[in-house]
Amino acid sequence: MTRQEIVPGRLAGATVVVLDVFMATTTLLAILENGARGVYPAESLGEAEEIRKKLGPENVLRGGEQDARRIDGYDHGPFPDEYAPEVVAGKDVVFVTTNGTRALADAAPAERVLLGSLRNAPAVARELQGSGTDSIYLVCAGSAGRFTVEDFLGAATIISRLDPSGWRLNDAAWLALDFVERHGKDIPEALKRGRGGRWFVENDRMDAFAFVADVGASGLVPEVRAGKLVGKGSA
Repeated sequence: MTRQEIVPGRLAGATVVVLDVFMATTTLLAILENGARGVYPAESLGEAEEIRKKLGPENVLRGGEQDARRIDGYDHGPFPDEYAPEVVAGKDVVFVTTNGTRALADAAPAERVLLGSLRNAPAVARELQGSGTDSIYLVCAGSAGRFTVEDFLGAATIISRLDPSGWRLNDAAWLALDFVERHGKDIPEALKRGRGGRWFVENDRMDAFAFVADVGASGLVPEVRAGKLVGKGSA
């Protein structure tokens, strides 16, 4: 339900899917799709600076947020539309957020760490179904240790596309299936009921909201390998 529930010792040999639907995993997916040379999620501002130094300042963009605010001195914020193809093509992007990229770091002990969102939920489900892995954790990044509807809905959407006969589901997964059965027919409306979704409505960012809520728009499944995102599938 939140990244704080991760128990690193249980992750050995497992596949983890991290979801931060508003906005980290959605934006990172977009950056990768839009042709960035390299995409590097960072756990903290300090790690982001270390990565930038290793890459060299030339053709490196820094983006993200801290405590829901744009980071002073950074090139871009957390929204996908800030990373259009003409902006990121041929460049490395170092990206750091309050919850999403920290959840990716927390999941590092797993055998595989994938990025999930509503936009690539069906593709993630196909990847998991065909992977042969024995253990899967869907990690909702949450917000400051709190449960968020959007991340839970993203995880539920993935679970609903798996063959349940092949898995032993824990209590949270069963709850997610019930949730998506109730609300999966109108995902935008379900998102609007959550605290995060209301922010987009109240601040007139329905363009970004619609981008997030477009289930299945992407066939790409980003994976973290040696601190860098690689993509499997089609954009």
